[in-house]
Amino acid sequence: MKILITGFDPFGGEAINPALEAVKLLPDTIHGATIIKAEIPTVFGKSATIVAETIEAEQPDVVLNIGQAGGRFAISPERVAINVDDARIPDNEGNQPVDEVIQPDGQPAYFTQLPIKAMVEAMKQAGIPAAVSNTAGTFVCNHIMYQVQYMIDKQYPAVKGGFIHVPFIPQQVVDKAGQPAMSLADIAKGLEAAVSAIVDFADKDDLKAIGGAIH
Repeated sequence: MKILITGFDPFGGEAINPALEAVKLLPDTIHGATIIKAEIPTVFGKSATIVAETIEAEQPDVVLNIGQAGGRFAISPERVAINVDDARIPDNEGNQPVDEVIQPDGQPAYFTQLPIKAMVEAMKQAGIPAAVSNTAGTFVCNHIMYQVQYMIDKQYPAVKGGFIHVPFIPQQVVDKAGQPAMSLADIAKGLEAAVSAIVDFADKDDLKAIGGAIH
C-alpha cells in the first residue's frame, strides 16, 4: 500500500504549521505501507493542482491531507467535505472566495472513505486525544478535502481519501490565552497511529463506535 500524506504551509500570520511539521516527522513506512510526504500551499486552487499532479505521479492507494485547526483540543479525522469555499481570511496568495462553489458538477458533499472511528480509537489507544469531526470548515482545508474527493469520484475510484485536523503546538499559543495546544511529538504519534488504522482496516468496515456530536 502507498499512502500520500500532505501538510499545509503556515498561514494566517503563523510562523509554523504543525500539520506540515508533523508530516515531516512521520516514518517512511508505517505498518508496511509506503509513506509519500508532500508540502502544499494554503491557497485555493493551487493546493488541489499540486495534489492532483502528485497523485498522477505517485499513484497512491490513499490520499490523506493534514491541516491545522487552532482551538481544537484533539486530533480530528474529518467525516465530510462540502462543495463551498467561504473564506473568513485570505489565503496565502490573497484569495478570499465567498460562497463559491468548488466544483459545479461535483456533489453537494463527499464523505471520506477512511475508517475514521478506527483511526480515533487507535489514537486514543496510543494515549493521544482524538475525536471525529463533522465539519472541515470552509477554508482551504475543506477545499482540498473536497477536491481530492472530487478527483476520486471522477478519476480515481479505487483511491481512498480523507483529512485530519491537528491542534496548535505550544509555541503557537504563548500569546493566545485559553487556546489548547498539543506537542508536535504527540501530533506525529497520533498521526502514525491513525495511519496504522488506515492500513489495518483497508479491507474491513469501520468500527461501529460512538463518535457523533450534538453540535
